[in-house]
Amino acid sequence: MAKEKIAKNQKSMEETLWDSANKLRGSVESGEYKHIVLGLIFLKFVSDTFEERRAKLIDEGKEAFVDMVEFYAMDNVFYLPEASRWSYIKQHAKQDDIALKIDTALATIEKNNPSLKGALPENYFSRLGLESSKLSALIDTINNINTIADKKHDVVGRVYEYFLGHFAATEGKKGGEFYTPSCIVNLIATMLEPYKGKIYDPCCGSGGMFVQSIKFIEAHKGNKKDISIYG
Repeated sequence: MAKEKIAKNQKSMEETLWDSANKLRGSVESGEYKHIVLGLIFLKFVSDTFEERRAKLIDEGKEAFVDMVEFYAMDNVFYLPEASRWSYIKQHAKQDDIALKIDTALATIEKNNPSLKGALPENYFSRLGLESSKLSALIDTINNINTIADKKHDVVGRVYEYFLGHFAATEGKKGGEFYTPSCIVNLIATMLEPYKGKIYDPCCGSGGMFVQSIKFIEAHKGNKKDISIYG
């Protein structure tokens, strides 16, 4: 019953995000929603993990290290300068240059974390030319999501897959050309029984095959260190 309740809550979150993004219709195509929402979800997620790590350092009496990148990297957390934090984006959400502030935040995160080099879009939000009021409304919606509340669920991946699937459903055959439903991915992983070795997915998209393979290993008490993934 508890699992069913969690699933319903997550579905509600995803649907809410789609409905919020759908208000952008007329400004951008529905196929673009996922990029807009995921950019903001990513900012919220890295900010939540950063703030969690920062609070832990303070609780441990390590205030002197809260602005040292190394103390975040050792815990697989991205260090965020103030202008890259979600709190800063939320504070300035109503300003006309919010798109530029989001782009600057993403660029700064990439600059301060070498492992992200080339991974984040450059000037994406500025190039979209969205009305600041619509972008601000989307920020308000995402602000209500705690991206790290349930560490067993990949919020970013779930939202991405939901948007892909919903777009595929609305666009018909054209939209479905690049989307494989999660139930199919789960079936493939179960048939392959990926206990050990290499997993290669040349069209990995959101990484669903890798995620399902890891879940399979965990469910069967295997060792995740016995596999390598390439996509």
